[in-house]
Amino acid sequence: MGFAMQCSSYGSCISISVPHRFPQTPLSFHAYHWNQFQTARKNQRITVLCGSDQRSSNLGSERKRKIVEHVCLLKAKQELSEEEENDMLDYLYTTQYQMGGVVAISLGRVSAPNPERYTHALFMRFQKKQDLEKFYENPFYLKVLKDHVLTYCHGLVNVDFESEVDDEMLSIFRKGEEFNHGVEFLLLISFNETAVSNQAEDALASLASIMSESPSLIVQFTHGLNFSPSSKEYTHGIVIRFRSVEAFEIFMNSKEYKNKSHEIESR
Repeated sequence: MGFAMQCSSYGSCISISVPHRFPQTPLSFHAYHWNQFQTARKNQRITVLCGSDQRSSNLGSERKRKIVEHVCLLKAKQELSEEEENDMLDYLYTTQYQMGGVVAISLGRVSAPNPERYTHALFMRFQKKQDLEKFYENPFYLKVLKDHVLTYCHGLVNVDFESEVDDEMLSIFRKGEEFNHGVEFLLLISFNETAVSNQAEDALASLASIMSESPSLIVQFTHGLNFSPSSKEYTHGIVIRFRSVEAFEIFMNSKEYKNKSHEIESR
């Protein structure tokens, strides 16, 4: 599985790329206007941006279900060994089996340099905000964080937002054939204080329109207002699941996406 992530703000950009959980060969870094990273679901080949077939994607279904997306970016110590890295990622992955509410998870290593020096990324989906709140307070997770994450890392940031997907099992739980492959792309956006609310919503709606017009490339996308108190520098988050690495590259290099990203950054 691959996980691509971008962070963007008016006036500054970050670029992060995270490869497969246990990569055979690193994925190349893509320097776009927003930052990106690629990660993977353990024991499953996927490339990040969102997935499910067109019948069950959230690109056209009328019935929707609210979900909560959680992203954690980590800065590991420079001398982190492979054994320590595996210990950290394995324990983070195992948290899904120790508590309720987690419906999807992926994690991986940042494979390219980025200004913020994030080295690893964790993505989780929850059914509701209460499940995420319980996750943050869960004794097992707190112990994993203390003994197997903060021991190896000197910094982390969390981004959480509520969104909607199709009200059917494959879309909610990111299951099925099309979720076994692809690329997941995450964008973290910081709107300047001068950008009024309707401008932000117009920008997100415009991006969503471009995505909805590309069902052959994109399977699922979610977006929403960041409500994590620990990362107020990011105002919004977007997660997109692409059908393949090729689909991801086609979309990111498309004239429509480039024009829209330029337009947003120039506001």
